Amino acid sequence: MPSKLHTYETEVIWTGDRGEGTSTYRAYGREHEVTAPGVTAPPPIPGSSDPAFRGDPARWNPEQLLLASISQCHMLWYLHFCSVNGVVVTGYADRARGTMQESAGGGRFTEAVLNPRVEVASAGMAEKAAALHAEAHRACFIANSVNFPVRHEPVVTVRGTA
Repeated sequence: MPSKLHTYETEVIWTGDRGEGTSTYRAYGREHEVTAPGVTAPPPIPGSSDPAFRGDPARWNPEQLLLASISQCHMLWYLHFCSVNGVVVTGYADRARGTMQESAGGGRFTEAVLNPRVEVASAGMAEKAAALHAEAHRACFIANSVNFPVRHEPVVTVRGTA
């Protein structure tokens, strides 16, 4: 059987800004929403297999859930590091992408790429905000548990600028 590549996408949007961003460790909520293209079902999480394996495309598949877990873990650590380092995050969204290679003997993820779009309260925070993604990556339990590379390609913007 020839090798096939499968690509998965998820989006994690932080909804826990209580008006102060990450100004302190207790100022922000950890709430967020996880979506994926085509998945429209509300909780509980309805599961199926990937449509490539005869699954229902309107339901979450294990590959999407793995990718969403990596994205969620990174975001939660990132918000923590921002809060304790004086970086006020006012918005966060990540459109993650993972690639799985299928072969005759099964399949495996070959990489995951996180694409966080972060909004900070002021321009003086942008450089530190970008750098803290490396700290979040080192701390993320999920990224440290997988046997494939997890990369992050963040974009940091300043609230009120285009």
